[in-house]
Amino acid sequence: MRSPDLTGTAQPITENLDLTTRLAYGIGEIAGAIPSSTTALFLIFFLTNVAGLSPMLAGSAIFLAKVWDAISDPVVGWLSDHTQSRWGRRYPWMLGGAVPLAIACVLCWRVPAINSQWGLFAYYVAASILAYSGFTCVMLPFSALAAELTQSYDERITLVSFKSAFSIGGSIFALVMAQILFTQVADPEQQYRLLGWGSGILVILAVLTCVAGTYKRYRLVQVYRPQMATATTMPLSQQVWIAAQNRPFLWVVGLYLFSWTGVQTSVVVLLYFVVDWMGLAKSYFVWMALGVQLTAVATTFIWSWIGRHSNKRTVFFLGAPFILVAQMGLFLIQPGQLGWMYGLAVLAGIGTSTVYLVPWSMLPDVIDFDELSTGQRREGLFYGFVVFVQKIGIALAIFITSQVLAWAGYVSTSAEAAAAVQPDLALWTIRIIIGPVPAIAIIIGLICAYYYPINRDVHTAILLKLKERRLSL
Repeated sequence: MRSPDLTGTAQPITENLDLTTRLAYGIGEIAGAIPSSTTALFLIFFLTNVAGLSPMLAGSAIFLAKVWDAISDPVVGWLSDHTQSRWGRRYPWMLGGAVPLAIACVLCWRVPAINSQWGLFAYYVAASILAYSGFTCVMLPFSALAAELTQSYDERITLVSFKSAFSIGGSIFALVMAQILFTQVADPEQQYRLLGWGSGILVILAVLTCVAGTYKRYRLVQVYRPQMATATTMPLSQQVWIAAQNRPFLWVVGLYLFSWTGVQTSVVVLLYFVVDWMGLAKSYFVWMALGVQLTAVATTFIWSWIGRHSNKRTVFFLGAPFILVAQMGLFLIQPGQLGWMYGLAVLAGIGTSTVYLVPWSMLPDVIDFDELSTGQRREGLFYGFVVFVQKIGIALAIFITSQVLAWAGYVSTSAEAAAAVQPDLALWTIRIIIGPVPAIAIIIGLICAYYYPINRDVHTAILLKLKERRLSL
């Protein structure tokens, strides 16, 4: 199809994206990767060992904020589907949520002058609710852009590989920033305070870069793609019910829920594992986490190439076993076995990159299937539910870990106190949480991937039928 472009010159619209659009979209992921990675890696440890909250209250504070956050995801997705502005449906939400998210990054990583445990609990609940609200307003519409920028099966794998690479790269940057602060700043409270300021600044820069770099492509799609379906005006509850009947979507949700929860459970307890079980300084944890993330970003484009020459679920079948081996290896290693610890981190990174890549590249295909079945385009709603699942996975990982550690007698400390000697039950619990527990979740994720029905041929048939329908309107 040929149409006059926005400057009056005739040009065809292609589903292949240029490098600028891919990079700008990937950079947008940093706005979520920095806050979410610092939260997963450090927040529960910060609350218990710097702010001085008990493990039970620390985990409960994060869990309550996550419940609010998860409930808001489908609502924001539905609202963004129905937003009308000169900037389109997604960009107003991204720009509007960036500032609250940046402010919350600062508030979450400071220790207020509150002596009461319940006072600290209330403060961190409020700060976390602000953070997660801003996160939803930015990252949910951002994620939905992937389904709108291109409809190509292979190009979506490539686009999501950029998203995954910057997600992992953002986590790496957060780790490097933390490592510098941990080694150059003596005061633990000041370490985390500066971490919060750095995160907030990066959020603003990432959102502005993403909007500026993808807007031209977004406008081309809106003008030239023939008769794209729009969002329905039916009530949100009815749309939720219809989405629940979409079997491919349910398998993607199951795949992401269990695989993401498995990975995040390991991440949440990793700092405790390094410090309390292996008996090492926090800097060793940073190097281990960097080993996971650097390997993941290095293998992301390899997995993307494999996906473009096979199918998306095949990538997960090949990658997940690396995670399983790493998790069980961490359960078995003993203090002093540093070589094994770092080697297992590399194995975990190889598999973890598929958890970032596969579900997000499957989701746009599910949205095409939904359009074929219902005649509606509801990117925001579907992405809202997947982000909801992502956050529930993180919330469950943090909450269950904190509660189980409290039950096992884990001894929390404040920044001023000396490191505590942990009871044997707490150490055994840390090993169970980092190994067998997430391994079970990964296995369930593999089962969900097995039943996911949209392969390359099926998606090609879906697009052909959609094209015929749109051209007949």
